[in-house]
Parts: sequence; structure tokens; C-alpha cells
Amino acid sequence: MASSSRWQRFQQYFLYYRDLDFSLDISRMKFPDDFFEKMQPKIEKAFAAMRELEGGAIANPTEKRMVGHYWLRNPALAPNAEIRAEIEETITHIKSFAADVHAGKIAAEDGKRFEHILHIGIGGSALGPQFVSDALGSTRDPMDIYFLDNTDPDGFDRVFDKIDNYLSQTLVIVVSKSGGTKETRNGMLEAEAKFEEKGLPFGKHAVAVTGIGSELNKYAEKNKWIARFPMYDWIGGRTSVMSAVGLLPMALEGFDIDNFLVGASEMDERTRIPEARQNAAMLLALVWYYAGHGKGEKDMVILPYKDRLALFSRYLQQLVMESLGKEKDLDGNIVHQGIAVYGNKGSTDQHAYVQQLRDGVLNFFVTFIEVRKDRPASGAQPFEVEEGMASGDYLQGFLRGTRSALYENGRESITVSIPEVDAFNVGALIALYERAVGFYASLVNINAYDQPGVEAGKQAATKLLQLQQQVRGQLRAGAVKTAEEIARSIDEDPEDVFHALRHLASNDSRIRIRPGEQPTDDQFSLANSDS
Repeated sequence: MASSSRWQRFQQYFLYYRDLDFSLDISRMKFPDDFFEKMQPKIEKAFAAMRELEGGAIANPTEKRMVGHYWLRNPALAPNAEIRAEIEETITHIKSFAADVHAGKIAAEDGKRFEHILHIGIGGSALGPQFVSDALGSTRDPMDIYFLDNTDPDGFDRVFDKIDNYLSQTLVIVVSKSGGTKETRNGMLEAEAKFEEKGLPFGKHAVAVTGIGSELNKYAEKNKWIARFPMYDWIGGRTSVMSAVGLLPMALEGFDIDNFLVGASEMDERTRIPEARQNAAMLLALVWYYAGHGKGEKDMVILPYKDRLALFSRYLQQLVMESLGKEKDLDGNIVHQGIAVYGNKGSTDQHAYVQQLRDGVLNFFVTFIEVRKDRPASGAQPFEVEEGMASGDYLQGFLRGTRSALYENGRESITVSIPEVDAFNVGALIALYERAVGFYASLVNINAYDQPGVEAGKQAATKLLQLQQQVRGQLRAGAVKTAEEIARSIDEDPEDVFHALRHLASNDSRIRIRPGEQPTDDQFSLANSDS
């Protein structure tokens, strides 16, 4: 495409919100000029569905729930006074709690201030706080934060090793809506044991963020934890960062939660505009639809050119893939929808997988995230790495150069630009993508707010854990059996039994393996108690 026609297309498809200093450029996506007109019926349907959702409709039909993450940054939109008051009271409680912790009014048992946070959660209960902490954090924060976001014992130990010397000044936040999430429960129990080893009463260090009446809520109340904050039934984990899930650690770390919420609310206002060409979230949803022919046929590669946004691709992986990866549409048809998301950061990726993006399989589109301010405290003359050139100039050059090199080779891209990485703009970015996901789900007629695949995985894991217990019960001292023999005796799948036995033998020194000709011929037994 000639530079003059490219400039004309840029002028046509460059959206700028001057008051937010935010821009979205979709001119390097090659949709035809009549694309918006052809999509108009779907666009109108998506706008109507979003209005109904924000008004309190049952927008998650499979779970029969409202979907209210937009109310979190504008409680006045909540469908009733009770929800509105609940949101406002929670924010007030979070602010006063954080202020009391910082002032030492809420302190460790020895009277010392809490200076560290151990955050225990998984999925959206961890990814949101992790992303925000990495984006906004500095060495000047009043509290630093560590995460247990899996059920990996070695991962637990690595974190415990880091905080071992100051466990007495560590405040623990446990996040689980139901209280039954096994990964979070396991992390909590291991942390509780670690505190007790040090003679520290866990309850005097622990805070719960959970649903009213949940198992975790009952446990925290019974054990006299410091405080409890609510997780609402109408909020999903992947859209919970503006609830107590994200706001509590933000406030404790000293971040500006008011500006974070205002940034999201301001972006919400712009993306309620019922005119597609002036609505950044709808434009994103539409070009996703175009790129993958409404079927997710191309992957979404996220390239933020800022170290502080390195975790944004991981955050969007969950938001986009858990929301849009669905087997059935709202009419019950098998559709297998979804968009795969991956990415790291620029310009690091120019020394990693940009080679394939330019010259390899064309199964993707790129989103560049541009941050125009090089340093948060910039204003003075920038440090020059060579005459007339600063480090940030190179970062900008690599972004624009990579974008051009990809386009010249037929690779399409979107560019999102924000002025700087601060609480306001991080809030705005999150809000933009939350609404884009909601719009896209309407365009392809799916429920963005349930997660049946995740639930299926949990159920399968529970079954295999029960099988492991059965397998362990079949091991006897002196009795040597193969996986197939044990499987036959309990009427289970030999492969599942084989893997259970290998796991048990790797972690229990009492279990012996007698090697066979093939690994599947190995025989297992329990050592004698006196051996």
C-alpha cells in the first residue's frame, strides 16, 4: 500500500480520546471499507446486550447470575441500593484498613508494623493483583508483596525462603470466593503451618477475601482472623481486580486505588458510546472478529513495549481465553469459539519470536501496547546513550520499526497507546479489554461469563486424587504388583494407575519400585516398617 493511501487509512481508523490521551490505531488491519456496515446488525445487538448487562440482567444464563464488574468503578450504576452500598462500604473499609496497617494500629503480635504481604490465590484471584503490582510497584512502596498462586510445593518453598526472616511482619491475604478452591486452600494450610513453626499465631496475620457464608469465611471467623472482605456472587475471578481482590493489596502496597477506579470508569464512559467508530472497545472486538473470521482462526499476540506491562499478556490470556473459549453458543450449538493469546514484551521479543511473526506461519495478529512517557519522573533532559538519542528513543524506534516490518510482509496489527503507566491508565486498559471481551462474546453469540471447561478440569482432578488414595490402599509390605494388576483389582484405567504409582513412589520413600523390562512392567510395593 502506498504511503499516501496508508496515511488516508490511518486518518480514517485512528481513534483518539484527547481528554484521556489514549489512542487506538486499527489502520494496519486490512478489513474492507464496508466491514462496519455489514457488521451493523451484530454491533447493535452487542450494544443492547451490554446495556442490559449493566442494568442488572441475568447476563450469565448458565449460572443464573448478574455480571457486575462495571459497577465496581461506578456504584451508581448498580441495579439496587443494597449492591451500591456494599461496593462503597467495601472501598471505605479497604482504605481504613490499609491506613491502620501503615500507621501500625493494626500490627503484628509483637507490636511491629506489617511490612510484607503474602497473597494466596489462583487464576483471577492472583493474576490481577500480580499484574497491577508489577505495573505500579517500586522500592518506595510501604509494603512489598509475594504470591502463592499454585499448589506446587517447591513453589511454596521458594516463596517461604524469601520471607522466612520476616514472617513475623508479614500480613497474609487469602482469596477464594467459595473457600473450596484446592490450590488456594493448600497454600493457606502450608502458610499456616509455616507460621506455627515460628510460634506465630496465623489468625493474627491473616485476612480473608471471600464470599459471604463460604467455608473460608467460616474458617476465618472461627480462627479470629484480623479482617474479612467480601467477594460478590456477581463478580467472576477474571474480572475481580477492581473488587477487594485487587483493591486490598493495591491499598496496602500504597497504590492510588481512587485513580485506578476513575481510569476504569472514564474508559467505561467512552466505550458506552453506541457508535462503533468512536468506541475503542467495540473497535477491538470488531477487528478480532475480522482477523479470525468470527471463529478465532488467528491468535492474538500482545506486545507491550514497557517492562511494567510484561504481565499484561498473561492477564489477558485469562480474561480473553477463559471468557471466549467456549464449546457451545447461547443457542446450544457446537461452535468451539475462542482466541488464543500469548506475548511477552518489546523489544525483548525482537530477539525471540518476532522472526517467526514476520516470516513464519501467518496464524496471528499483533497488538502493540505503546507507552509514550519513557520514565515516570521524566521532565528534565533525558540521559543520552549517544548524541541526540536516549534509551527510550530506541524503544519507540523498535516498536514502530517492528510494526512496519510486519506490515510490509502482510502481517496485521493493532496499536494501543497510553501516555504512561500509572494507576489511572492501568485501570483504563483493564476496562477497555473487559468491555471488548464482552462485545466480542455478543458478536459470536456466546456466554463470556461462565467457565465450564475449568469446572470439568476440577472434577477430573478430584476423581484422579480419589484414585490415588485407592492405589495407595492397594500397596502392601512384601506384596509386589504392577500397575495393570492393581488397576484390575480396583476396576480402573491402568494408565491412570501407572501415573499415580509413579507419583507416589517419587514422593514417598516407603514405596519401592522393582524395574521391569518396560516402564509399564515395573512392580510396586510398600517397604516393611522396620526396613
